[in-house]
Amino acid sequence: MSNDDSDPVDFPINGELDLHTFRPSDLGELIPDYIEACLEQDIRRLRIIHGKGIGTLRETVHALLRRDERVQRFQLADQSEGSWGATIVWLKH
Repeated sequence: MSNDDSDPVDFPINGELDLHTFRPSDLGELIPDYIEACLEQDIRRLRIIHGKGIGTLRETVHALLRRDERVQRFQLADQSEGSWGATIVWLKH
């Protein structure tokens, strides 16, 4: 039995998305799909954990959020939610 990289990954739709287990090339589909799944669950506030690193992942996440019409606003998390290693997103109602 082979491991196919295109198999869907199951993870909870709870408003928190930890990107540490995903490749940067996955984000273009992952972020919009996760936003859609959260909206279907009536989750309007998300926490996307991208890590601190050198900022490449954070910049990619922010670029995707800027282009998504369902995003009301976003900002880096405060100290209690991960500081600049996470982004808080508010979705439109």
